[in-house]
Amino acid sequence: MPILFNKKPGLVVYLTAGDPDLATTREMALAAIDNGADVIELGVPFSDPLADGPVIQRASERAVARGTRLTDVLVICKEIREARPAGGIILFSYLNPVVRMGMAAFAQAAKAAGADGVLLTDMIVEEAEEYLRMMRENDLMPVFLAAPTSPDERLKAIATHSRGFVYAISRVGITGTQTELANDAQGLVERIKKFTTLPVALGFGVSTAAHVKALGAFADAAVVGSAIVGLIEKTEAGKEAQAVGAFVRGLRGGDLP
Repeated sequence: MPILFNKKPGLVVYLTAGDPDLATTREMALAAIDNGADVIELGVPFSDPLADGPVIQRASERAVARGTRLTDVLVICKEIREARPAGGIILFSYLNPVVRMGMAAFAQAAKAAGADGVLLTDMIVEEAEEYLRMMRENDLMPVFLAAPTSPDERLKAIATHSRGFVYAISRVGITGTQTELANDAQGLVERIKKFTTLPVALGFGVSTAAHVKALGAFADAAVVGSAIVGLIEKTEAGKEAQAVGAFVRGLRGGDLP
């Protein structure tokens, strides 16, 4: 079952849960949905976020220092779901916090919290048998990352086992804003589309309305993370939700959905 994006390209917005605090995370997520985000990637803060660039690393460090745990993120997920029943929510985490909770317990809790799916950054499709079984049993969509360096055989496996959408990484390396989209981004999306009819969302470096418009020519959705997390870091306390809402509306070209 695919995630239904309201318009092309769809918009996936990443937030680090607990930065600056959990209540503000909830308000920012609602503001993002109200201003055109189709899906919220609700990031579980982790002490060693190797795939993330300095902006999201700092956010994760701040959230961890505040004591934000996976159980707290699940509570916020449920609150967002109750407030915006039609919004998409993907729990975004490293594997370690999930293993500590237990895969079965996590899957059950994620479903109870109203999540649509899960993206575990360091869960590789070749070792995902138990994870995929837990996702199926709890009617959750597993989302996998597909990189430009992946051979076609691996892209086919990722496409086969993903639900909701496939997350295409526009470039090799860590997350972070970029001035231009990677040259091989379109080629990667086209390779993935040979193996699936699911939407393909493109992330890593997408940060402006121009990026979103450009990738709409070949991808189904844009994933924006570091640009928003960086904005939150620089915004005056108490005004984060307003700033996020305005930024998301800008990514949509200023039009409300």
